[in-house]
Amino acid sequence: MKPKHPSESLTILTDLVLPSETNPLNNLFGGELLARMDRAASIAARRHSRRIVVTASVNHVAFNRAIPLGAVVTIEAKVSRSFKSSMEIFIDVWVEDRESGFRTKANEAIYTFVAVDDTGRPVEVPPIEPETELEKQRFEAALRRKQLSLLLAGKIKPEDATELRALFV
Repeated sequence: MKPKHPSESLTILTDLVLPSETNPLNNLFGGELLARMDRAASIAARRHSRRIVVTASVNHVAFNRAIPLGAVVTIEAKVSRSFKSSMEIFIDVWVEDRESGFRTKANEAIYTFVAVDDTGRPVEVPPIEPETELEKQRFEAALRRKQLSLLLAGKIKPEDATELRALFV
């Protein structure tokens, strides 16, 4: 299977925060942001695999900055690494200042999706070939995150987590 670049899966969703989507502090509900991130990640995974994709896990979410009512929020998602049938999607969330237009990174997340066939069985996905320095960093870190997840779930033995062991040797 021919490798693809992360940029080929880039998905950008931009939207406005409306009153019905906010909490009593007039900030975007966390669940609303999670749903938007899931949609963006789903599109990125589908662009990479060209298959039906399902959310396998939400590996990390950092709500670093509140997103206020009326703000323009932009979600950027792209595949950071692919494995046999799974893909790690890294998501950056940006909020645009109403007055200056300056964008600030507000949040980030990492989701895992699995490509499946019409019957729901996992199917192979293309490998990723990172190009930029950031893509290369995220690509390398994805293997450590996967090994940590498998180790914590009891699916691999500590001695098989070679990328994690290398951090401590």
